Amino acid sequence: MNQSAKGNFDYGILGLIVAMAVGLVWIVSGTLSDPVVNAGDKAPEFKIVGDNGRTYTKADFGGKLLVLNFWATWCAPCVQEVPSLAAFQKELGTDGVVVLGVSVDTNEKQYKEFLKRFRVNFATGRDPEWNISSNYGTFQFPETYIIDRSGKVVEKIIAARNWMEPEFIAHVKSLL
Repeated sequence: MNQSAKGNFDYGILGLIVAMAVGLVWIVSGTLSDPVVNAGDKAPEFKIVGDNGRTYTKADFGGKLLVLNFWATWCAPCVQEVPSLAAFQKELGTDGVVVLGVSVDTNEKQYKEFLKRFRVNFATGRDPEWNISSNYGTFQFPETYIIDRSGKVVEKIIAARNWMEPEFIAHVKSLL
């Protein structure tokens, strides 16, 4: 093989290696990005054991409007919204609205004391490894997804809110 042919061969191999490296970086970067669920998206599946010992999945709420609330005891805005979220569950529960609180607390004792102290009346469970919240792309709290009967996210709420505002109650009723 002459020197010119060898040089072209080396550049060809180098080009192939660079192309493969770029492809590998592209594939790996796509798997590293966390999903972010927004209104209009299909809600990801989940499975969580509630404090009552019952296992909940997204399918368990078919036919109802699911209010999936991610929170933590160490999150001041989360603590602030619990009373209105509990009142919201009481007000709209008979209409087919179900609140499911998913806590990312790692301290089970602190979590259970919180539930007892605040007399939380809606279904709750702990996700201390953040598996469910990360599937939804949730890393700030509180964050809530309103999921319709077909499993579609119809609203995403980032921040605490007063769940008992009359305009919001009317809005939620319009989703039923």
